[in-house]
Amino acid sequence: MKTYLFATILLCLFTASSCTSGFENMNTNSLAMTDSLLKIDHQNIGAFFPQMEKSIYYNNSNGNWEFQLQQNLNADIYSGYLMSPSVFNNGKNNTNYYLMDDWNVWPFIIAMQNIMAPWKEVQKLTKTESHDFYGVALILKVAGMHRLTDIYGPIPYSKYGQGGITVAYDRQEDIYNRFFLELDTAVTTLTTFVKANPTAKPFTRFDVIYKGDYVQWIKWANTLRLRLAMRISNVDNTKAKTEAEKAVANEYGVFMVNDDRARVDDPKVGHPLIVIADSWGDIRMGANMESILVGYNDPRLPKFFSPSTDVRVVGQYKGIRYGIDITSSSDRVGYSNLGPDFKLANQYNQEWLLMSTAEAYFLRAEGALRGWNMNGTAKELYELGVQKSFEQWGVSGSYDAYIANQTNKPTNYTDPQEADYNIDAASSITIKWDETANQETKLERIITQKWISMFPEGEEAWAEFRRTGYPRLFPMAVNYSSLTGHNIDSQILIRRLPFSSDEYRDNADAVNTAKTYLKGGKDDAGARLWWDVGGNILP
Repeated sequence: MKTYLFATILLCLFTASSCTSGFENMNTNSLAMTDSLLKIDHQNIGAFFPQMEKSIYYNNSNGNWEFQLQQNLNADIYSGYLMSPSVFNNGKNNTNYYLMDDWNVWPFIIAMQNIMAPWKEVQKLTKTESHDFYGVALILKVAGMHRLTDIYGPIPYSKYGQGGITVAYDRQEDIYNRFFLELDTAVTTLTTFVKANPTAKPFTRFDVIYKGDYVQWIKWANTLRLRLAMRISNVDNTKAKTEAEKAVANEYGVFMVNDDRARVDDPKVGHPLIVIADSWGDIRMGANMESILVGYNDPRLPKFFSPSTDVRVVGQYKGIRYGIDITSSSDRVGYSNLGPDFKLANQYNQEWLLMSTAEAYFLRAEGALRGWNMNGTAKELYELGVQKSFEQWGVSGSYDAYIANQTNKPTNYTDPQEADYNIDAASSITIKWDETANQETKLERIITQKWISMFPEGEEAWAEFRRTGYPRLFPMAVNYSSLTGHNIDSQILIRRLPFSSDEYRDNADAVNTAKTYLKGGKDDAGARLWWDVGGNILP
């Protein structure tokens, strides 16, 4: 993180108004082109979309620090993927549960200002024209806002943009129900347009994800439905089954080949993780990644990470255990950085992955394990998930040996800087599918491989860990949560981020009501979300 970051944050915080009010007046320019001119080729509507597309995994501004606070210094670490070697706030910060309010407000700010605000404008503008654009806007809204509710729990959603000084929060269960209805609308709208206009691509010039291909947008909507269905499977299995089977049965289906995957590819905007890792030196491999990938001798390891340059472990892959006291940035900055695809030379040509095809297969594998109709067995779909991940990362030649391996397992972790942080492997799960294993072992195998395949998308990996408990992650070594008024169990690990002080200041009645929607009725980072029931309900 560059030295001017905190000054920038403070400036933004002190100049910003409430994150849930007044968005309609944003970005108004009296000298801009007139509405009549902008309506040519739908420019008046389409101009809002690149902002939305580049704000789910944020780098719309090319600033990089926003993404660092949106995701990298919370979910990327809490997922077990990564860890920072840097000394932030004198060593007490999010990484060891000393929760930083001026960091943790940013997922909320970015989603509200860069997804909900432009979505609302698109909604207004498509009342009489270009409803196909609104179908895309709904998909982007769900893709961005499900991440937000999975960070905080209750959020402002259904009442957003209806006027007034404050905005009410919705219960997470109600938000998920709206997600499914919004995906229904999106899929119906786009399907109708495609059938009536099979060669038309009016959205192409605004689209940095699928270049205006509405069939691909429908596939993404279906695959998002599958993801969200699985998320609620432990609290409403009946609805989850219905929604998941609907996704797979749709005439356009879900992601099947790697070209289906959702990713932002804009040569004008760089990948934020590359700058944070390779320029600022603020992020490195996590110990859980080392334990699992080294233990499996995983061919994706040299794609994801680079060997350590630290003299104590030079040439080895070495991660940092989260929840440790970092007293000097130089102590572990030489541990494994990100891999060759994540170097500064690739800053503007590395895609930002929003959802992979491999994930779709692992979702279907879990659905099949639950007895749902997923057009394949759990074994078949699990193996296809691994295969698609290997194809995505260019290591297909190693697939046959890997998927047949029934001996490799996660390895113990050692920290050459501090032996007190050494710890035995958290799991003994192997790779090869075992049809005789019990349901829970099968689930652990699916989710562990799914977790690997989703890298570096830590937001989804953290959510799936909280939902399933897999992969098994190391406990916190140092836990400062009580110093910021929270009660996070070092074994169970963090479950959510707290509401921001901005919301307590500007939207107090609403956020105080929202607290009552949380389990235990307290705005605590150890409180489980609605879909997080602390275990799995398997057939």
